[in-house]
Amino acid sequence: MTRGWVIIAATLFIGSAAGPSWASREYFTQEQKEQLAKAQTVLVEVLALSDKGPIDAAPLTDVVARRLADLGYTVETSDAKPHEVVFRVKCEQRKTWEGTSTMGSDADLPDSPSRIWKGPACQLTYFLGGAKIKWQKEVRTDFEDAMAAAQKANAGDPGAYTMAKLKERLEQYDFPVLLAAEWGQADRLLKLMDASGTNHLRKLQIISLLGEMLADEAMPRLKEALKDKNLAGQAAEAMGSIGKDGIPILIDILKTSKDPELQAAAAKGLGLVGSLHGDPRIIPPLLQMLDAPGIDIRVQIEVAWSLGKLPDKRAEEPLKALDKKLQHMRDPDNVMLKKLKEAVFWSIKQIDTYDMFS
Repeated sequence: MTRGWVIIAATLFIGSAAGPSWASREYFTQEQKEQLAKAQTVLVEVLALSDKGPIDAAPLTDVVARRLADLGYTVETSDAKPHEVVFRVKCEQRKTWEGTSTMGSDADLPDSPSRIWKGPACQLTYFLGGAKIKWQKEVRTDFEDAMAAAQKANAGDPGAYTMAKLKERLEQYDFPVLLAAEWGQADRLLKLMDASGTNHLRKLQIISLLGEMLADEAMPRLKEALKDKNLAGQAAEAMGSIGKDGIPILIDILKTSKDPELQAAAAKGLGLVGSLHGDPRIIPPLLQMLDAPGIDIRVQIEVAWSLGKLPDKRAEEPLKALDKKLQHMRDPDNVMLKKLKEAVFWSIKQIDTYDMFS
């Protein structure tokens, strides 16, 4: 492998590999990973701060403890009791920033700590062996001025009103699932996915996280999820992230499914296999579908993007032929056509760059 190809491969991996929350675990030692994978007992520490000082955090603690217990964790609230992990939540009427985070990766996620938010927020983090881990999330109220919001709601004390609203946010935010994924506990997520009370949106989130985790043990369950039209698209993408075993299934979906959204998800999944595992088997089926008669443009867009995820000379001429064809199609109001042109152009550039350095 040439130095140029290494550069390209690294760039592609960063852009399309496992999600940032999972990638952030790479700094763990093997011992730490094993500790987290087995973590069962969690010490919960919650601090509630109003502008007047600390206030009763018991209602917030109850929510956090109950939600973790619902996922099967044993929860302790006294540090005198044995535990493997400390989960800490600090809720404030007026958030104080505790330092800068890196640009990109987790810092760009909607639930990452905000540099500019100074209103009510709860910051969530955890400790392993006494060391603070670089995992940090934040939930915020929909108002920044607690005093004005409390006055508008005729709610009395702004601090108490703020904590009640942050309690609602902790009820909604699925931090237990995110922690299970962060700790590499795929079995716990699979069990939750099969639980009768798990709703559709939570199942989609679990499937997405299993893909980010590259959890091989999830492959059989993802194959089952393909039978559910509401989960199939996310499952196809997750299969692409996890490994090569999903290639035949994804190819079959791409070629035979009558559902364009599922076909598009399969194409995207094949692109993920290409970028993560470098398997050239993805190229022929993608080329067959690139400009197939009657192909839905949504599918065509994902096929075009995926061909650039694993630069291959076989894709150069078909992509350039499609690009030439698209140049004659001028419709500034057609958003999907614009997306297709962008995808084709990007993939051609990936191949050209590969040629330059190989």
